[in-house]
Amino acid sequence: MKRAFFAALLCFAVFVPAAQAQIVQTIDHFPSQYVDARRVDILLPKEYEADKNQRFPVLYMQDGQNVLSDETAMDYTSWNAGNTAMDLAAQKEIKPVIIVAIWNTSDRYLEYFPEKASEYLTDDEVKEMMEIAKTRGSSKGVFMGNDYLKFLVGELKVYVDKTYRTLTDAQNTAICGSSMGGLISMYAAFEYPEVFGSAACLSTHWPVLFDENNTNPSEAIRKYMELHMPPSKNHRFYFDHGTGGLDAMYGPHQEQVDQLMLRSGYLKGANYATRVFEGAEHNEKSWRQRFDEVLLFLYGK
Repeated sequence: MKRAFFAALLCFAVFVPAAQAQIVQTIDHFPSQYVDARRVDILLPKEYEADKNQRFPVLYMQDGQNVLSDETAMDYTSWNAGNTAMDLAAQKEIKPVIIVAIWNTSDRYLEYFPEKASEYLTDDEVKEMMEIAKTRGSSKGVFMGNDYLKFLVGELKVYVDKTYRTLTDAQNTAICGSSMGGLISMYAAFEYPEVFGSAACLSTHWPVLFDENNTNPSEAIRKYMELHMPPSKNHRFYFDHGTGGLDAMYGPHQEQVDQLMLRSGYLKGANYATRVFEGAEHNEKSWRQRFDEVLLFLYGK
């Protein structure tokens, strides 16, 4: 059954050359029994074809349409993740890495929220979140973070590890995202610490409800984090935010997360980073400008 599943996926795979000897495999509709099918782009570094015996770490990234290509990205500005990774690898600053860019759907808001944190939300807050999701095109009406992670871990990662020469252990498996994508990336590492050894969370949307006066959703996430913290001895976390636009409200929330992480045994400069980028705003252009910092934290030699 699994063999037929993988064979069916490969029938829909299209290989196209990317810039500077990279290869991107696109699966237009990756099927799932947990969430709606979606596009997945898998970028292979040039070293993948050069050495048939080499295996590579894998970075799973949210909002995949914004990760690799300006043509599909919001405002036609992507993170330029593939070229940045390739340039750093060529300079021997990082290890070559496979990047799996997972496109979002209209259920993004519900899929990217750390579902177990909803236990600490009020009924009115849950209702407001469902209304926000509805305005963004979702008709599900339920939190979907747990199902999204089941898709990510139980289906997508299984496919990637079976199809490509990957280093499958947690030490070589990382996850990354921005805004709500930062929340689900944190959640993935907390829920599946045996799968994800590192997480990078840019401009993490701690407020959730876009309301600076209601801090309870942020407190709910921290309550969850405190109860499910992965051991600091074998996990690594990167957080950051700017000071412009939506990012301007993140500072107080991030400072409390920083204190929680430090109380839990994480050490700045070792297995934990938290950074502030003055003037940076909440958009792909800003995340693109500092993605090299993320890669150096995750894969720097």
